[in-house]
Amino acid sequence: MNKGVLRFILTAIIIVLFQILILNNIQFSGFINPYIYVMIIMLLPLEMAQWIVLLISFGVGLLMDSSAGTPGMHTSATVLAGFVRPHLLSYISPSDGYQQGVWPSMFMYGLRWFATYALWMLLIHHTAFFFIEVFKFQDFFRTLIRVVFSTAFSLIFVIVAEYYRRLK
Repeated sequence: MNKGVLRFILTAIIIVLFQILILNNIQFSGFINPYIYVMIIMLLPLEMAQWIVLLISFGVGLLMDSSAGTPGMHTSATVLAGFVRPHLLSYISPSDGYQQGVWPSMFMYGLRWFATYALWMLLIHHTAFFFIEVFKFQDFFRTLIRVVFSTAFSLIFVIVAEYYRRLK
């Protein structure tokens, strides 16, 4: 097996365990719920087939749903993020394009590119997740505040995790 694939699998396992054991137990007054497991979808190879990305998104979401007791909410939001990913990647593509065989990372394309990519992926996921969770527009602004704060905290965690990945 390729060294990059093994490293990705190990990173995914660490992210899932960190999410389930630590971050799922953090809730600051009900407004901040960091979900960094979306990083698994973000770090998939750029030229990976869309159906594989969606399949992995479904599996990761299903794992999160089974650990958190949220029937289908994580799965729906994660599959949506996986579906939007190639469109977002083409929209934020560097001027010289993406290199073949390279995994997306902050150290390959820079902090600005990675932060933009992570922000949009997290915002899409968190918006879908929190509005599916509430499933009504009665508390629209409260839910929007949850989306903004949770996305901001998740983005901080993702960038720190990306720095940590580089140190390994």
